[in-house]
Amino acid sequence: MTKAVSEANFGQEVLSSSEPVLVDFWAEWCGPCRAIAPVLDELSSELAGKVKIVKLNVDENPGLAAQYGVRSIPTMILFKGGAAADMKIGAGTPKAGLTKWLESHAA
Repeated sequence: MTKAVSEANFGQEVLSSSEPVLVDFWAEWCGPCRAIAPVLDELSSELAGKVKIVKLNVDENPGLAAQYGVRSIPTMILFKGGAAADMKIGAGTPKAGLTKWLESHAA
């Protein structure tokens, strides 16, 4: 299960992480966000120790969504060394594509 983060723990969980962190910017009402959630849960288990996957609810944390330029959801931003390193927008990437993308950034 992917962990939820918020403005309160974003620095600790994402920016200070020693491993790459994929942040899934999502909202409860977003159908594509709900569709991709099970895939991200699976990847979270499969890539444990290589890449951390967390969820950030944009309705509850609008400041972070604005700070990173999230205009549509789902948006997935990969952070490495405390900075945004790569981004994917939308839920159209199949699991195999997401796995390959994440492994290319894995610790």
